[in-house]
Amino acid sequence: MIVAGIDVGSLSAEAVLLEDNRVLGYCIRPTGAQSRHAADNVFSAALAQTGVGREAVSFVVATGYGRVSVPFADRCVTEITCHGRGAVFTFPATRTVIDIGGQDSKVIRVDARGTVEDFAMNDKCAAGTGRFLEVMARALETDLQGFSDLAAAAREAASISSVCTVFAESEVVALISRAAPREGIALGLCRAVVDRIAALVNRVGLIEDVAMTGGVAKVKSVVAGISAKLGVKVCVPPEPQITGALGAALIARDLALNLKKQP
Repeated sequence: MIVAGIDVGSLSAEAVLLEDNRVLGYCIRPTGAQSRHAADNVFSAALAQTGVGREAVSFVVATGYGRVSVPFADRCVTEITCHGRGAVFTFPATRTVIDIGGQDSKVIRVDARGTVEDFAMNDKCAAGTGRFLEVMARALETDLQGFSDLAAAAREAASISSVCTVFAESEVVALISRAAPREGIALGLCRAVVDRIAALVNRVGLIEDVAMTGGVAKVKSVVAGISAKLGVKVCVPPEPQITGALGAALIARDLALNLKKQP
């Protein structure tokens, strides 16, 4: 039985095709201006990649910011639930999930089955999110990968006093005008994100093991900073951006199996 999970976030959309307990394939694409188009696009690309026809997909679960804009989904599930399931599937000992997405950041406490027990979320502003780092990367005239490389090469972190995206960008511009090293600025911004995440972790309560998901998990200095701040190892999936879509696919599989059992 083949099922699919579609995660439509504010910055990127992901699709995962799952057959039983095996990932057949996945795709990641920018969301763009239309969530519905992004969902169809990423699903079609994943199908093409694996050679699976749409008619072969038994059940589709949509999640993420634009989940209600996926007309072909059989069910919509929150991204908090999906990230919990996806993280525990990848790292079974996970009990705390740190998800930093494009427009919000979340810390989720889960049980051994990946069921959400508690969570804390920053969704009121862009501080500590992927959007925050993208804006800062542009101010440093690079992309997110270049930003990650800059931070990793820093000898000393610049002091960034604000976590507000607007004010922090002004600080970055001022630092650049004073010829402060770009590497140090990038590392200082990473530490600002780390402090924001640590505050969310304190609200939920830290239980090991810890897994990190979302696109910001690719920024090594943020992951290393969180690990050092919390004093624990932080596990990162091989492709952290698809964790939500993977969790959605796992839920789709469960729902499809339940339907088959019904008389």
